[in-house]
Amino acid sequence: MNYKMMGKFLSQILMMEVIFMLPALLISIFDEEETATLGFVTAIAVISLVALALYFICRNSEKRFYAREGFVCVGISWIAISVFGCLPFLLSEEIPKPIDALFEMVSGFTTTGASILADVEALSRGILYWRSFSHWLGGMGVLVFLLALAPNRESGSGFTMHLLRAESPGPDVGKLVPKMRTTARILYLIYILLTVLDFLFLLAGGMPVFDSVCTAFGTAGTGGFGIKNDSIAGYSPYIQNVCTVFMLLFGMNFSCFYLLLLRKVKAVWKDEELRLYVTIVVCSIFLLVWNLKGFYPTFGETVRHAAFQVASVVTTTGFATTDFDLWPNFSRILLLLLMFVGACAGSTAGGLKVGRVLLLFKSLRRNIRRLLNPRRVEAVWVNGTKTSEEVIRNTNTYLVAYVMILVISILLVSVDELTIPTNISAVISCFNNIGPGLEMVGPTANYSFFSNFSKLVLIFDMLAGRLEIFPILILFSGSTWNRVNFSNKRKTDMWYIRDTRQWRGK
Repeated sequence: MNYKMMGKFLSQILMMEVIFMLPALLISIFDEEETATLGFVTAIAVISLVALALYFICRNSEKRFYAREGFVCVGISWIAISVFGCLPFLLSEEIPKPIDALFEMVSGFTTTGASILADVEALSRGILYWRSFSHWLGGMGVLVFLLALAPNRESGSGFTMHLLRAESPGPDVGKLVPKMRTTARILYLIYILLTVLDFLFLLAGGMPVFDSVCTAFGTAGTGGFGIKNDSIAGYSPYIQNVCTVFMLLFGMNFSCFYLLLLRKVKAVWKDEELRLYVTIVVCSIFLLVWNLKGFYPTFGETVRHAAFQVASVVTTTGFATTDFDLWPNFSRILLLLLMFVGACAGSTAGGLKVGRVLLLFKSLRRNIRRLLNPRRVEAVWVNGTKTSEEVIRNTNTYLVAYVMILVISILLVSVDELTIPTNISAVISCFNNIGPGLEMVGPTANYSFFSNFSKLVLIFDMLAGRLEIFPILILFSGSTWNRVNFSNKRKTDMWYIRDTRQWRGK
């Protein structure tokens, strides 16, 4: 295990977190919020000292990076930025309890949007900004951002490939262009452009500048932290419709936007995952409108609320315009099922991902045909490309881990003796990075009543869900930390990078 290189990379991540805290500090200074200002100043000083000490210790690291280091580095980095990122909450005493502050920060970075706050509007603007910005930074990925902007000091593509694979959502991670670092830059450029466009549309609807910035961050990262106690319900129908459209856009695979920039419209429409995503959204809206007939005064209002909540839940954003926990059981169950599905792979959304669901259905169909005809040889094809058996195996393994964590988490959270719908929907919501659930964790409620033990379980679920499970699980595996004699391993079994030479397994 190359601990020094991992430590060096972690120091860079922490310094990047310091830089991103500066706007929140400036807002606190401008508003003359003394406690918030002191909280940010102290947090920045502590994080800077830790980062500089870590960099000094690990400055002479070897340029050797394996897949194992990639997973461990991603898992530890996300835990570290969450722990240090919650310091302003604690030091300003706006969230005085450590577990609550960590829960809020993890919820922010993982774009979950689950909150322990009963009165969001009581927070200072600097804290609100940092809370919302964590969504934007965590949406596309903290490490991906560093790979996109940092100078290329590491030789070979394995360094960036391992980190991007470990942090990016979806069953398979590919390149838009030959170089992985360039791919990261293209993704973030598209991400920034869409965020700015969202901000301008919100601003055009009369939303205040600060509200527009924070709402755009939450929409882009599909996070859902609102700066109002009623989320988006208090804003105009125009604002709600803008959020609906952009939530759905950020739920698309970002490679589709890249193809659109290249004017390959046909290739985008032929994308099977995108077509299934659109089908799920349209059918869900239609079913909700049908079930909610007469629930709202006008048909237009019914369509608006139904479309907004479908977009919010399927993209795992978590914004709300109405208390959907009061809806009929059919509508509530439908939203609960959408929590599992999530949006497209390669988006900022959580959940299983539509691409993974598509693969599972195609794999199931193939296995049924094999049962009927054991000699049948059939591959799984997606978008005209044969899917490798390794990707299918990884998808099946992911599903097993997904179900196991879900079941165990529900069992552990149940020790609080809350209602069954509350426990189940809380775990589903946190694990799929959505935010609101049903009953006691509905869109008008919060997670403050859970015990510290249950909050830690939900924190684990949020991190595991955002990082596609394995980068977090691998931290608890004994074999991860065992020393391996790489000199006896075949070079075809691993990526190996040292100085300017590189081998890649075939």
